[in-house]
Amino acid sequence: MRLFNTLTRKKEEFISMIPGEVKMYVCGPTVYNYFHIGNARPFVVFDTLRRYLEYRGYKVTYVQNFTDVDDKIINRAEEEGISPEEVSKKYIQEYFKDAEALGVKRADIHPKVTENIQEIITFVEKLIKKGYAYEVNGDVYFDTARFEDYGKLSKQNLEDLEAGARIEVNEIKKNPMDFALWKAQKSDELAWNSPWGKGRPGWHIECSVMSTRYLGETIDIHAGGQDLIFPHHENEIAQSEACSGHPFARYWIHNGYINIDNEKMSKSKGNFFTVRDILKEYDAETVRFFLLSAQYRNPINFSRELMEQSKNALERFYNAKKNLEHLLENAVEKELDAIEKDLYHRFEKYRQKFIEAMEDDINTADAIAAIFELVKEMNATVRIEHSKQLIKGSLDLLMELTGVLGLLTKKEDTIDTEVEELVQLRQKARKEKNFALADQIRDQLKERGITIEDTPQGVRIIKK
Repeated sequence: MRLFNTLTRKKEEFISMIPGEVKMYVCGPTVYNYFHIGNARPFVVFDTLRRYLEYRGYKVTYVQNFTDVDDKIINRAEEEGISPEEVSKKYIQEYFKDAEALGVKRADIHPKVTENIQEIITFVEKLIKKGYAYEVNGDVYFDTARFEDYGKLSKQNLEDLEAGARIEVNEIKKNPMDFALWKAQKSDELAWNSPWGKGRPGWHIECSVMSTRYLGETIDIHAGGQDLIFPHHENEIAQSEACSGHPFARYWIHNGYINIDNEKMSKSKGNFFTVRDILKEYDAETVRFFLLSAQYRNPINFSRELMEQSKNALERFYNAKKNLEHLLENAVEKELDAIEKDLYHRFEKYRQKFIEAMEDDINTADAIAAIFELVKEMNATVRIEHSKQLIKGSLDLLMELTGVLGLLTKKEDTIDTEVEELVQLRQKARKEKNFALADQIRDQLKERGITIEDTPQGVRIIKK
């Protein structure tokens, strides 16, 4: 498998540090609100990368943090008249609701900043001791000039960065690009005791500490949105490698932006949608399909037209699944003949096309295209006269590939006994040529959202 490494700006063969195991850290949300469609993209994309690595046999240890200490959380607490702790707890619960709706599996570990305060303080103390950090009036800053490789992820020169920066009022730093590791307490805001007085962690330090604590000093994959390359991930590298003396992450992976109707998403423009808002109009699996419909590094445009296209495309997958399930119910047990063996061999080539697409930097767009080709060929060739073995193998292959993408996961609604009885009554009426009664029952079922299709293989019940 080849992954595009932001650190080297090229695709590289993925080789994990420990054969068969992957240590992966993905930056999680700051929990002060429902997450928006832009946040949803990395959650879904890197969930898919994790699923694919597991599909290929890797044991993945997946860590995604919650930032539960932040100015935004403090401000939201004041707006809602509750404590910062209550704000973060509330929106962590809301995160899980929306993420799980999108098919995002829970991380192996979801650490919180508030659970790692002592580890953060110890980490900062090490940086001060090594000469990479300094304290000013209760604030502690990282000295970027001391870290020679500062800028290596974003490919920016420290002098150029400093030229475009400025020291904010009341900030006493050695260099404009120095960043806060620890912030002294202001008024009565949330704070913890430290060697430098009461305060709280800076934003960047938390991910370095939690990644190191739960995965070790060097990890295989660190991932997040493109907007995190600078300064967040740049600063993570500096403080982590200054502290440990070892590379922090071997592969840095970043997804592209989402535009709204061809314009960059922005609160000021009013083209800003939370996933919770979108789920009022579209099924969550449709949103996931949309987010995977483009290769993750490319920008993707969110529009209702594209959402409708995703909805229709996903429906084709579901129709193929239902068709195979229907055939399977009515097929006969028999050995695969030569024609069926050849047919299944033809289907198998789409698994290889799918794998080749995913191995090429997780190209979900081409992977989805391979599944569409598979569905098209299955629809054209699989028939009721074929053996159960072929039909089941076809269905299993479809579910295998879509499962890697986290698709076709909705459980089908069961048909209740009353509906089954009405269907049987309609079949009896048709046999007795009582078509008026059969039509009446069909209309009655339609009012309940149930469509009846008469096929050569029997009655097909579709619940809308």
